[in-house]
Amino acid sequence: MSSAYLNIATKAAYLAGNLIQQGSRNLSNIKIERKGKNDFVTELDRKSEEIIKKTILQVFPNHNILGEEFGYTNQDSEYTWIIDPLDGTTNFIHSYPHYSISIALKHKNQLLLGIVFDPNRNDLYKAELGKGAFLNDKRIRVSSNSFEYSLITTGCPSHDPKILDQYLNIFREITLNASGHRMAGSAALDLAYIAAGFVDGYWEYDLKSWDISAGILIVRESGGIVNNFLGDTHNSEHGSIIAATPKIINKLQKIIEKYYKE
Repeated sequence: MSSAYLNIATKAAYLAGNLIQQGSRNLSNIKIERKGKNDFVTELDRKSEEIIKKTILQVFPNHNILGEEFGYTNQDSEYTWIIDPLDGTTNFIHSYPHYSISIALKHKNQLLLGIVFDPNRNDLYKAELGKGAFLNDKRIRVSSNSFEYSLITTGCPSHDPKILDQYLNIFREITLNASGHRMAGSAALDLAYIAAGFVDGYWEYDLKSWDISAGILIVRESGGIVNNFLGDTHNSEHGSIIAATPKIINKLQKIIEKYYKE
């Protein structure tokens, strides 16, 4: 039986997804701004976050909200919602149909809930602590592929050219040892895809909590493992991330540790 938290997060994700898809059909009229190098925001990012925030606060008015676009709203609560209103904005503005909405809920330092919604496919990946992970209403589990048959996803640190050589060394060795390597442009969906068994592992540098919090719980509830680049359990606050199936996590971790310098 779904909790009230999951019900309201699902409602918020669908409302925001409808807004984004309406906007995707009229991109020429969407205002786009540059936040930094290779970092864009549209008016729909902000409108999506406003819809999600409003929907949550109507039911849980005393909860904190941490959103990518509007920052932290401190209501002095032990509960914090973590929102990425459009993960994959660069994809969206190029009409590349691979982006998502990510909503997570923390109680103190414990992730309770994670939702990743793919509005292009109308797919909802969801998990609650201790209740397993689901794609729509079907239970999902990570794959059992060996590393040589694995498909790995990643994201390029294009905003920080100083670490690009290090990244390319890791990318090269993984590519030579796995069966494939993909760079799709939505961290939240990359994590959800591990949970569903579509891919076997994911790694990326320097992410924020709104990028990965929901996906981390979904991966763990599907039987996967999520660490940082040093091999420690990832706490979802921020930073570099490795997520994978139990069968390949050690191999993936060793390759990254071989080249990684903090």
